[in-house]
Amino acid sequence: MTTGRIHTVKPLEVRIPRNRLTAVTGVSGSGKTTMVLESLVPALNGEDVPHVLSVDAQGVTSAKLIDATPIGSNVRSTVVTYCGVLDDLRRMFASTDGAKSAGLKASDFSYNTGSLRCQGCDGTGSVTMDVQFLPDVDMVCPDCGGSRYSERAERVKWRSADGADHSIIDLMAMTVDEASGALKGTKAGVKLRVLSDLGLGYLTLGESTPSLSGGEAQRLKLASEMGRSQDGSVFVFDEPTIGLHPLDVERLMAVFDGLLAAGATVVVIEHDLDLISNADYVIDMGPGGGDEGGRIVSRGTPEQVAGDPASVTGRYLAELYEGVPKGEMDEN
Repeated sequence: MTTGRIHTVKPLEVRIPRNRLTAVTGVSGSGKTTMVLESLVPALNGEDVPHVLSVDAQGVTSAKLIDATPIGSNVRSTVVTYCGVLDDLRRMFASTDGAKSAGLKASDFSYNTGSLRCQGCDGTGSVTMDVQFLPDVDMVCPDCGGSRYSERAERVKWRSADGADHSIIDLMAMTVDEASGALKGTKAGVKLRVLSDLGLGYLTLGESTPSLSGGEAQRLKLASEMGRSQDGSVFVFDEPTIGLHPLDVERLMAVFDGLLAAGATVVVIEHDLDLISNADYVIDMGPGGGDEGGRIVSRGTPEQVAGDPASVTGRYLAELYEGVPKGEMDEN
């Protein structure tokens, strides 16, 4: 990709290897975000970007930005609706003898429009109290206790492989890890296992998505992409390690490995040295921020960038590598 000047980023010629993990690094204000999010992503998606002079991306079909922006503001959106698990649960419960004898269909198990939703809160799990002279107060629905369903839904049970009976209310109150065990062997269980692998096993199925943190939202967006062929896809992550524990960073690296194995190319804007050191390729921007940045000061493997005195990131990588036997560095 060849670009002209935009903001404080100078004209650039950028090459990104396919089917590899590339880390775009640099000090704050060095132009990482502008280069990736305002140039690379829209250009790969076929948008008219005046400052992008040329882009050679043969075989690339799409660029998918997986960022930390909140997932909507609709209180009806939950973990299970976003990842499609609720549709599977509705069909499962509709196939039970209890549902058939009561004349219930899959649509009745929707807490948005179904006949089993709580009438007190219309399936939102909360009610708004109008307090005079003060802002309205949201409180848990006294009729359903926040479950979103009426008592009738409690009477319909689905039996898991271990012989336990569960209502849809029971499952919605479980964590992802708990429910994936109860739903083992089902389509819903497979989808929930992906969420567990992404480190989201502690979320409850009925958790409202607007309440999720940026990192949680990012991983939930990624869940729908896992397990499918990604030939021609470029995944772009904007600082995905922010707020993550080192163990979660390791888990994220495993996710990246899964995307690469499926044929994708991964581009990460990042400051985390552990992630950068495990990348296949590094593009370091700078040397400073603002008018003193906007250039590519170094590119290559993490080891090559670590040996480049012009790179600020390289100096920190070199410190990270100090004391590590050369054989172990080569394995990275």
